[in-house]
Amino acid sequence: MTSSIGSQLSAVADGPPGRARTHRRLRFALVLLASIAVAAAMALAPKIYNASAAGFGAFSEFDGADCNVTVPGSWPSNSQLPDPFTTIDGSQVTTKDQWECRRAEIKALAERTIYGEKPGAPSSVSGTVSSSSITVNVSDGGASASFSASVQLPSGSGPFPAVIVYGGFGADTNTILSTGTAVISYDPNAVGAEGTSRNNKQGAFYSLYGGSSSTGILMAQAWGVSRIIDVIEQSDGSILNNYTGVTGCSRYGKGAFVAGAFDQRVDLTMPIESGTGGAPALRSIAQEGGSQPLDSAYGEQPWLGDAFGSYTGNPGGLPVDTHEIVGMVAPRGLFIMENPHVEWLGAQSGAVAALGGAEVYKALGVEDNISYHSNVSDGTHCATRSEWQAPLTQSIQAFLHDNGNGPGVINMHSSKTGNLAQWRSWTTPTLADGPGETTPPDDETTPPDDETTPPDEETTPPDEETTPPPTGDGCTAVIEVASDWGSGWQGNVLITAGSSSISGWTLTWSWPSGQQISSSWNVDVTSSGANVTASDVGWNGAIAGGATQNAWGFIGSGSATTPAVTCTAR
Repeated sequence: MTSSIGSQLSAVADGPPGRARTHRRLRFALVLLASIAVAAAMALAPKIYNASAAGFGAFSEFDGADCNVTVPGSWPSNSQLPDPFTTIDGSQVTTKDQWECRRAEIKALAERTIYGEKPGAPSSVSGTVSSSSITVNVSDGGASASFSASVQLPSGSGPFPAVIVYGGFGADTNTILSTGTAVISYDPNAVGAEGTSRNNKQGAFYSLYGGSSSTGILMAQAWGVSRIIDVIEQSDGSILNNYTGVTGCSRYGKGAFVAGAFDQRVDLTMPIESGTGGAPALRSIAQEGGSQPLDSAYGEQPWLGDAFGSYTGNPGGLPVDTHEIVGMVAPRGLFIMENPHVEWLGAQSGAVAALGGAEVYKALGVEDNISYHSNVSDGTHCATRSEWQAPLTQSIQAFLHDNGNGPGVINMHSSKTGNLAQWRSWTTPTLADGPGETTPPDDETTPPDDETTPPDEETTPPDEETTPPPTGDGCTAVIEVASDWGSGWQGNVLITAGSSSISGWTLTWSWPSGQQISSSWNVDVTSSGANVTASDVGWNGAIAGGATQNAWGFIGSGSATTPAVTCTAR
């Protein structure tokens, strides 16, 4: 095998498409804002895709500019994944608005040790957006540079959202176009060129900031994505609207991952088979046999910042890891796709990072906004895969068209499952609303007696209206419709143990009208006509007595339905 699967791909692409943003993005909002201010902010930023549950307001390229972040000169080594919710000074993040400045800390630490610095907004960005191309002209510090990208519009009338596709390799462009979304073809090498030495980097970024800049080309290319977004925002909005996604595969998957994490105006990030230097956890990569070693990824191309060279043999010395870069994308849409059949790509470490980053989404109350899928049958690198089509379509609809919810799919291949428990000693908080108080003062939460607690008979429905768990050794199960986008839907399966704990379960049901499961996760499932049989996969079989577990999920075809389910316990 060559030193990098990604090196088999030539860097092809010319230019993206564009359109202007007419409103600002969602950012963390203080819940103490007056209701009239909240209403005004929502009018300016209607794009909320479940972020309202997490208490978010408008996004800019980077929302942490007002945070007082001081990166220390040293930090303790840690063989496990660092705690995303512990700040540099050792305090705990307890509220959603505190996460904004914790995110700023993670950004600063990642720039210092992994990627190199992403400069702030240049002094001047200009350009044009047409139905076939975008031009970008940038000036900063007395230097200037230009690049362009091509645009492909879908059928119908715009303005359209757009997905920036790195190097011509990313999520299936036919699927993207079929959702009414434009494709911007971006040549990242025009901004940060491969095949250059670390002390003589080339491309538009380095024309401005110097070929000896310590910033790696992944961050330089991400800077280029941000400048494309700048030009789209400045346009008149007649061709492209204010929703933007980014995708890429292999080396371009690394780039898409970094671009989405470091620009909060990117609504949907879709890295594919990104390998070492992309989504996979760096600490885990060092222990995953067959995956590209850290020093190999560092030496193959100047993808990563110069400072990362000090950590290739000691990833435990890093103050951050990629699960926290995943967390930087929250609460925005993220769909990580991986190939478990090519060892070099480190899919198991990708699963570890996705599971760790999903804990940030969970803490913010937006679990549906992150998806991970490696359970595919075709091992061809950067292939178009049928297993990804439904969650890809649903993600684009949710985050670029404000239509429905994200898939919320975690579907790991059985040979490349991640075990987050092995990699963490921290726990996940439920972040509260507000500027720092998890529990408001009693006089604010407890109104006078005559306004608060109604009689018991009003707050507790009669027994016959509730569904108690089964008694004895047994279980019950229900299917809930998590999201429905017309041509398909996502079902989550909730299993409740009886008064005694169970060690495993088997479910059976019959579809009423031609539905079927097109993909599933965390389950062994077989279908025969309308009849379905599903069993646990070991680790998710045990359920404590009286407890309910969101045990597994699936993508279904046809109309959404919730048939009666029979649960047999073991």
